[in-house]
Amino acid sequence: MGKNKLKRFAENAEFEHVFQPAFEEVSQDAFPLKGHWADFFGNVNPITLELACGRGEYSVGLAELYPQRNFVGMDVKGARLWRGARTAHERNWKHVAFVRQHIGQLHRIFSLADAIDEVWIVFPDPQLRDSKSAKRLTSPRFLSAYRKCLAPTVRMHLKTDSKELFEFTLETIEQQKLKVFHSIPDVHAAWPNHPELGIRTFYESMWLEQGRTIYYLCFELGTEPCG
Repeated sequence: MGKNKLKRFAENAEFEHVFQPAFEEVSQDAFPLKGHWADFFGNVNPITLELACGRGEYSVGLAELYPQRNFVGMDVKGARLWRGARTAHERNWKHVAFVRQHIGQLHRIFSLADAIDEVWIVFPDPQLRDSKSAKRLTSPRFLSAYRKCLAPTVRMHLKTDSKELFEFTLETIEQQKLKVFHSIPDVHAAWPNHPELGIRTFYESMWLEQGRTIYYLCFELGTEPCG
């Protein structure tokens, strides 16, 4: 393991706004902030959750735009989310936190009592092979998992350079009869000055330079479909 990774892991362990629950804590559903995130933030402001946050660039970008909201980035890779955690630490932000854990454990980190009202999924692995479609973060399997701890009114934001993932998500939305707020096949052409969608991750900037199209979807999580 490289020295940089070890250094980042050590810093994450020192950050008060980075949580890395152990397997036993998660498996026993004993994470103390579940249902009590307001205690950590010291307020009841709504929470924006970024799933598979990577470097936390979107959590940080949104937190800069909306200091009156709370933000939590979640990713299994500690060396990645360190960058966002470090930025929040340097800026002394009290409205940003990070959780190192698998997305499948979301319901053991949050509950319906937490004030999450929107979720961002920004450039996730599109899992292009059909055999891996269930691993897509907008698959029926994951939407069902989110509903264990998120309200039906939560807004889901997907930003991706993958046409396949965009179309797959549209099909899932249609099958589950979910409410769509926005479906944009070229978001930067449609909304070039949008403050939230204008946040650029490292990879997005690189892909835009390569001429790739960026797709955007916003839809309501909704309830479990009948039948």
